[in-house]
Amino acid sequence: MIDISVIIPVYNAAQFLEKAVASAVHFDEVKEIILVEDKSTDNSLEISKKLAAENPKIKLFQHPDKGNHGAGATRNLGIEKATRSFITFLDADDYYLPNRFDAEKEIFNDPKIEGVFSAIGVEYLTEKGKQEYLTKFKDSPLTTVNYPAEGEEVFRGLLSLTPKTFGTFFHLNALTIRKSAIERNKLRFNENLRVHQDSDFNIKLSYHCYLKSGIIDKAVAIRGIHDDNRITKIVQYSPQYNQRQHIYWKSLYDWASANNLPQEYKKRIYLSFTSFDLSQKKGLTKYINILLEGIKNPEILKTKYRFNYYR
Repeated sequence: MIDISVIIPVYNAAQFLEKAVASAVHFDEVKEIILVEDKSTDNSLEISKKLAAENPKIKLFQHPDKGNHGAGATRNLGIEKATRSFITFLDADDYYLPNRFDAEKEIFNDPKIEGVFSAIGVEYLTEKGKQEYLTKFKDSPLTTVNYPAEGEEVFRGLLSLTPKTFGTFFHLNALTIRKSAIERNKLRFNENLRVHQDSDFNIKLSYHCYLKSGIIDKAVAIRGIHDDNRITKIVQYSPQYNQRQHIYWKSLYDWASANNLPQEYKKRIYLSFTSFDLSQKKGLTKYINILLEGIKNPEILKTKYRFNYYR
């Protein structure tokens, strides 16, 4: 049987937290639930203390200064505190379904598999949250990939380098990783990213570790959609969106350069980073830089890159 640490970052999740914990604690595979409280302004800390007192599986931590450090730093602290062979994540306003670890129980019999990812669904908790989500993501009942994949194909798919469309991405709620693989590759969330830490982490993880898709045609966890979901607040291709994408792709660009990725991968990341970098420039300078970059790298004039900086 696999032994799992579930990491739950807790910030202003008082109305959801007990349901999230209850969805995970009953699994035999789950040996500990690590709540990392990030200086909530509601009564999340009190609820976390109550849950930890009621069940020895549940452990509560805070940052050493008891301050607010964001989701990336909070998940990183959870990784440091995890003691089991496998790590999973669960957002405090989401929950697992009964089939959450069905694929893992089979796939991890192969020692070369270092991580498994599956599909998640959505539950609309408020009407406003629903409308914001549907405006941004249309009618997407599942967050998943479009076909089974493993190994390098996962990384290539996430970078849109496969002949077929791989799909959007996979969600942390449906990812299980060997802790030894995280430690061996020194993988952590980028604490400088306020959003997109998960996408940044997943791409780096899929390059360094051997991942395999699990259940991708039905949900193994549910994401709660409500008024306070940060990811739905950002209007696509708005200045705020472009700025955050710029920071995200710069994180990947710096990582690709530091790790000396193959040229094909470095160029794909460079072009995306440069496209959003150009979107930050103003006036005539912007178009001069676009022209110069187009001469140097004609591929950046393709629609998938051009669409970013023309906004």
